[in-house]
Formats: sequence, C-alpha cells, structure tokens
Amino acid sequence: MSVGVSTSAPLLPTSDTDTVTSTFSLTDYVVFVLLLVLSLAIGLYHAFRGWGRHTVGQLLMADREMSCLPVALSLLATFQSAVAILGVPSEIYRFGTQYWFLGCCYFLGLLIPAHVFIPVFYRLHLTSAYEYLELRFNKAVRVCGTVTFIFQMVIYMGVVLYAPSLALNAVTGFDLWLSVLTLGIVCTVYTALGGLKAVIWTDVFQTLVMFIGQLVVIIVGSAKVGGLGHVWEVASQHGLISGIVLDPDPFVRHTFWTLAFGGVFMMLSLYGVNQAQVQRYLSSRTEKAAVLSCYAVFPCQQLVLCMSCLIGLVMFVYYQEYAMSAQQAQAAPDQFVLYFVMDLLKDLPGLPGLFVACLFSGSLSTISSAFNSLATVTMEDLIRPWFPPFSEVQAIMLSRILAFGYGLLCLGMAYVSSQMGPVLQAALSIFGMVGGPLLGLFCLGMFFPCANPPGAIVGLLAGLIMAFWIGIGSIVSNMASGMAPSPPNISSFSLPSNLTTVTMTTLMPSTTLSKPTGLRHFYSLSYLWYSAHNSTTVIVVGLIISLLTGGMRGRTLNPRTIYPVLPKLLALLPLSCQKRFHCTSYSQDLSVDIATFPEKMSNGMLKNGRDKEAMAVPEEGSAHQGNSPTFILQETSL
Repeated sequence: MSVGVSTSAPLLPTSDTDTVTSTFSLTDYVVFVLLLVLSLAIGLYHAFRGWGRHTVGQLLMADREMSCLPVALSLLATFQSAVAILGVPSEIYRFGTQYWFLGCCYFLGLLIPAHVFIPVFYRLHLTSAYEYLELRFNKAVRVCGTVTFIFQMVIYMGVVLYAPSLALNAVTGFDLWLSVLTLGIVCTVYTALGGLKAVIWTDVFQTLVMFIGQLVVIIVGSAKVGGLGHVWEVASQHGLISGIVLDPDPFVRHTFWTLAFGGVFMMLSLYGVNQAQVQRYLSSRTEKAAVLSCYAVFPCQQLVLCMSCLIGLVMFVYYQEYAMSAQQAQAAPDQFVLYFVMDLLKDLPGLPGLFVACLFSGSLSTISSAFNSLATVTMEDLIRPWFPPFSEVQAIMLSRILAFGYGLLCLGMAYVSSQMGPVLQAALSIFGMVGGPLLGLFCLGMFFPCANPPGAIVGLLAGLIMAFWIGIGSIVSNMASGMAPSPPNISSFSLPSNLTTVTMTTLMPSTTLSKPTGLRHFYSLSYLWYSAHNSTTVIVVGLIISLLTGGMRGRTLNPRTIYPVLPKLLALLPLSCQKRFHCTSYSQDLSVDIATFPEKMSNGMLKNGRDKEAMAVPEEGSAHQGNSPTFILQETSL
C-alpha cells in the first residue's frame, strides 16, 4: 500500500548497549500521586458541596451556570488526550512538520459549531444532543443515534485507559494494572459523585498540568541541544520542516488540502455534534458564553499543536547529538516520547513524574468526559422516555449508578484491550469511523428540511457500512498482504471524541511501499477524509430515500430544528439583490409554521412542557419589528 508521502522514517543513531528500563524516583512518585489526589479532591469538593440538595440538572448539566473560561479549558482537555501527547510528537519526529497544517482547519472547525450548531442546540434547551434527533425526526432516529454513540465510546474507553499505561509500563517499569486501576477508580469516583461540574473543574486543573509538563520538556530539551534556533536549523537541514504540499489527491496521506479541509469535517464531528462537547456548551450560563468558549478554544488549540510539534523537533535534534539505545531504536512509535523524556529528565528528580502526570491528566480528562456523557445519554435517551417518571432522588441515584457502571465497564474494556493484540488497531479504527456518520445525520436534519425519518435511518446505516468497509477493509488488506500497516489509515487516524492523531504500536518501515492498485487503492484513502466521505454518504443516501418516501409530506416539521442556510446567505447580499430572489413564500410558510407549531405539537409529540415552552416563546431579544419574512425566519428558527 502506498505511503502518501515519500518521506521515510529517520534513521536512528544507536548505541552498542541496551539501556535498562528507567525507573521512577521517590520524588517522581510523589508528583504523580499528587496529581491523582488533587484531581480526586476537586471532584469530591463539588460532590459534597451541597450534598443532599443536588439535582439531576446539577449532576448532568452543572445547573447550566458555567462561565466561558472553564468550559473552554474543559473542551480543550477532552481534545488533548494522552494519545495526542504521545502520538503527535512521534508523528513530527518521523515525518516532519506537515501535520502542523492541521491547525488551519481549527478556524472553520470551531466557527461553524459556534454559529450553527450551538445556537440550534442551546435554544432548544437540550440535555442530550440526541434529543435534537427526536425533535427533528422521531424517537427511532434518536435511539439509533444514541446507540451508535454509546458503541463508539465504549469501544474507546478501555483503549484510552490501557494504551498509555502500556506504553508507560514498557518504558519506565511503572506497574501496568496498578496504573490502570488507579486511573479508572479515581476517575469513576469523582465523575459519578461530582457530576459535570466536577468533570469540568478537574479538566481545568488537568489542562494546566498538561501545559506545564509539555513546556518543561521543550525548555529542558532545547537548552540541552543549543536552543530553539539550533533545533530549527538542524530540522531544516534534515528536511523535517515541511512546505505547503498542494497535491489534491485524497489518497495522499498529508497534504495542505487534506489537513486544512478534510480536517474541518473531523473537527465538526467533535465540536459540532459529539455529546461530550455539546454537553459542555449546554452547561454554559448563556448562549453567548457557550459561543465564546468555542472561540476561546481556538488559540489554545494552536498553542497545544505548536508545543507538540516543538517536542517532536527537539526530540529529533536530541537524538542527532546523543546516541539512542538499541532498545529505544526498536521501540514502537507511541513509546518514543516517553523514552525521550526519561533520557532528558533523568537527572532532574520530579520532572519525569511531572510529565507522567501530564500524560495521565490527558487520560483522566478524556475518560471522565466519556463517563459523564455516556451516563447522560443513557439517562435522557434510553431510560426517561421509556419508563415512568422518576423522583429527583431516584433520578440522581440512577445517574450515579450509570456513571459507576460505565467506570467498571471501562476497566473491563481495558482488560479486553490487553487481550486483543492486533485487533486493538481495529478497535481504535472503529472509534474513528463512527464520528463521520453521526455528523452526517445531524447535518441531514439541520440543513435539509425535506429529509424524513426513513431517510435518516437508512442514511446512517449506509454511512456506517461505508465507514466500516473502508476502515476494516484497509486493515484486512494489509494483514492479508503481510505488510506493515501504512500511514494513510493505520499509523494515524481520526478520533472524533478527542480529535487526536493516534500513532499505532507498529513501527513504520523505512522504505516506501509499492503503489496499490484496484480496490486496495480505495482502501488507502487518507484518514483525514474519513469523516467527510462518511458524512457525505449519510446525506446523499438520506436525501435519496427521503425523496423516494415523500419527504416531509404529512409530517410535522419543527422549524427551530432547521438552520436556514439560504436566508442566511441571502442576508449577506444588498437589499436590492435580495428582492430579485423569489424565496419569500418558503420563508412565509415556515414563519406561519412557527406561529402554529406549538398547537400542532400539543398532542404529545414534544417530550415535555419545557420543550413546548421553548418552541412557543421566542428567545429574549429575538423579536423584530420589520416586515421581512426572511428575517423573521432567521430569528425564530434559531
């Protein structure tokens, strides 16, 4: 299978003797344990603060009173997982800085959620993102979306807990199952007892730890090799500083177009429709705070990406000047960074422990987000709609039991991951495959008023089949040929729940593989186009089935679930140009629907009185005195 770029992995200087696996000092253990204790303390503080007066809204949505900054840092913490801290520097070390251009997609990847998805979700007063699917389509579509999300997260939870612990055990000798159990138990306790507010504030603390840990590596590493200027000079001499590659071929692993535009869909699958992120938006005090938190993530993401790239460059220059042991040279790519850190900081007690704390902060933030979002969707989408109403005490207890249950399931999945072997790669790929179809399902409902429930369900199934066909087909094709997995789909791929690039445990060959032909060429589609390809499949198939089954004829359309793309685009034109377009009748029809919708839905199609009120009463400040039907549509439908 063709490697998208001709750059081969750098040759690694090695020493004649193997090095003994590094061990932690007492100071390192103290620093690491301090991270766990402080994370648990923050979570328990929010758990026991006001004990007995907690509500389900506080547990699942932090009473919708969070401010912009903690929400933004929590969004970033979920993004910056342990696999990103290990994977991105390794990617830069082996293939150069081409990956840095992924930062170009961050702007659109956050601008669109801020002005499209957040207003729609926030003004519908949702708790679960999948409530939207019932309001737009029906309960069957909502259940399909929820089950798909649960499958996605359960597959991932054990892997994100087990993989960093395995790498740490291989490099430092840190006990594997002790770290797995410690992380799993600590995370389960503060997530189940403290709820979303505890998760957000521990994310804030863990984000700071991640920043400090990575910054220490950059400062100490660059100082040892002669400064960042020397790092840049040496990296340039060895061809690691990549230029802009404008090749439009989607089968090339990393080009500017692949990273900048394929990455937009990957970002949208995370920041637009993923429950773990949407739940944070909806916990904001106001809609403006939710939008600002999305904006605030942008510079933070750029900083995180630059720091990861710098670690990769510093690591490359360091091993140009210092010999690498044979053990390190034969290590898996996801162990490169840990070996480097243990070499670099071995004479500075406490700093290796700080980096390990940084690494496990990424795991804690990602896993706690998964627990909380899974408990929320299970409670709101699978239990409340189908069972008699619960009292507040019963609902709180059930929410905590669900969070504890998913914590135990995470530990079980970690054990399963340890038994998987090569199937571990397939499990991680499966996680990345699901984000695109879910994005397509939400886009189908939000941008296409003619889409109906049969179209949504068939479109989602088609998108999942296409995703699994390409992803699993790529793995099977490589295994059948007896070749090491190539970069396009295996060494790195999209993880929508935290949007990171995971470097797999198979070391890439240092030679360029032969160009694939036939169906195997189709399997070499760049991983960054997965979300775009699969979401487009959902939309196209969904629209075809919807048109064949009569569209929304005979069904009630909730106008507040539609984003008016055409009126928004026309609003950018001068008024004289707007009058030439004959779209007012459609706008007037929807405006009338808005006025009569609560009465039409009074038969029980809306979940509860809260949603009826949300449909009938416009948001404060949304009333307009003008006579333009198009403008009324814009304001009312959002």
